[in-house]
Amino acid sequence: MKLALHVGQVTQPIPGGIGRYTKSLIKALPKDEVTLYTFACADPPVDAPPRYKKISRLNYRLEYSIWHRFRSRDVDCEGDLLHAPSLAVPPAKSRPLVVTVHDIAFLRHPGAFSRRGVHFHTRGLAIARKEAAAIIVPSRFTHDELVREGVDPALIHVIPHGIDIEPDVDTTHDTDIVTSLGVPSRFVLAVGTLEPRKNLPMLVRAVDSLRNKGEDLALVLVGPRGWGEVKGLDHDFVYEVGRVSDEILNALMRQAIVYCVPSIYEGFGMPALEAMSRNTAVIAAGVASLPEVVGDAGVLLDPLDSAVWANAIERMSTDEEYRKAQAQRGLVRAKSFTWDSSARAHVAAYREALRHWRTQVRS
Repeated sequence: MKLALHVGQVTQPIPGGIGRYTKSLIKALPKDEVTLYTFACADPPVDAPPRYKKISRLNYRLEYSIWHRFRSRDVDCEGDLLHAPSLAVPPAKSRPLVVTVHDIAFLRHPGAFSRRGVHFHTRGLAIARKEAAAIIVPSRFTHDELVREGVDPALIHVIPHGIDIEPDVDTTHDTDIVTSLGVPSRFVLAVGTLEPRKNLPMLVRAVDSLRNKGEDLALVLVGPRGWGEVKGLDHDFVYEVGRVSDEILNALMRQAIVYCVPSIYEGFGMPALEAMSRNTAVIAAGVASLPEVVGDAGVLLDPLDSAVWANAIERMSTDEEYRKAQAQRGLVRAKSFTWDSSARAHVAAYREALRHWRTQVRS
């Protein structure tokens, strides 16, 4: 099978979550079953993916707009089928199209996006609904969200992301790395774009209430400011460190008292899985896709009740034996999410897309 994979996000200076997903998929796809061809609008990156081709001289934003407006042509990249790993959906007139839809936060929480972003992603979803021979989603939650938006459930494949777990990790410099950021030694950690749907003010209130009781805890927030104002973060115990390298993020996760995901909407919640894989205890909102990822290996709570979050964080902070047991449960669960199994499921979705498309062509 020859696969044409759009890797536009991989060529960006900061690949983001979709870029990480695409890179992991490229690495895990079985080479004896899939011959991979990759394309984007940029010049080849230093670590160019397999058989990379620059398919346009235009700025990627302009090219994407053309893709979404004019669907009568085909992308000039070899492949029996074409996979768009995001809602930047290339035209695929002469072959089946596969689209990954990570979530539809742009519809449920439009205030977290620019007006252009909402329009762009809404158009991409409409194209996927109309043209895709298969749609891949990372969770049953996103599956159900798409069905509510009129997507044929027969076309949707639920394929969780995987996680890479390093067997032998050098943690000797973790403390020094965290100290170099100016972060106190005892802290609660949250990772993600700082935007309204991440529900971070609630977490701030929970930590603040513990500090008022004498708990010496800080709150460290990793990630850039997103679209939309987030109030309630301006406290001396809140440390916004912005984007950080993987080395720094891993050190923060391993050093944190607990990793918290208070989001009210997540299509998968990859940082929660990453924290679990780093042997860090997790507290998460019991909504959206997070119960599918965290399961019974973390503490799931009402995302609107700061008091129950404060109680859960306090127990993690004061009961070391409990915290270590929770972390171990998370690590065991994280090991069940592998990129090998995810890639095999992707290949099965590709084969089903080819079968579906050929049936449609014959009819």
